[in-house]
Amino acid sequence: MWSRGAGGRTSSPCRTTGRGSRPTGCWRSSAPSRTTGSVRAVARLLIVHHTPSPAMHSLFEAVRAGATDPQIEGVEVVARPALVASAVDVLEADGYLLGAPANLGYMAGALKHFFDTVYYPCLDATVGRPYGVWVHGNDDTAGALAGIDKIVTGLRWRAAQAPLSLVGPPSQDDLDACWELGAAVSAGLAAG
Repeated sequence: MWSRGAGGRTSSPCRTTGRGSRPTGCWRSSAPSRTTGSVRAVARLLIVHHTPSPAMHSLFEAVRAGATDPQIEGVEVVARPALVASAVDVLEADGYLLGAPANLGYMAGALKHFFDTVYYPCLDATVGRPYGVWVHGNDDTAGALAGIDKIVTGLRWRAAQAPLSLVGPPSQDDLDACWELGAAVSAGLAAG
């Protein structure tokens, strides 16, 4: 299991588009640039998220903080909202973290849209790539997790960590579990 350093949770700095603006979505560990000529220098971890609520946003931030822990070298972390992530993002990534709320007993429509968009363009090219998933619901996540499992099984991705099912207001334990998920999947990519 991945563990935090003595300093607790940390996140790497990210680029912004201007003073007071939101991050552009790319966070790097202390790794060198992604490519050197035509040789890949670092692994890329794509975080696809749908964070419409403060609860989902706090869980996403915990996942991202774990994935970008400064102790993990050699991984570039790219975060994309589920409605923006594309097949190119998926094809360029070496692993994935997926996060969304459970809505009406199923995964959020934004994550389903992401899968609908990338499924066939990525079907053969991403076989065996690792993924992790977190789902938050007010009272149940089983249907959402079952739906995600069916799709990633079709894509033939492999679970790098057990899925996180988070119900109710996020506790510190939930945030810690999300941090661990992000760190574990990122460290797995760093290890090769």
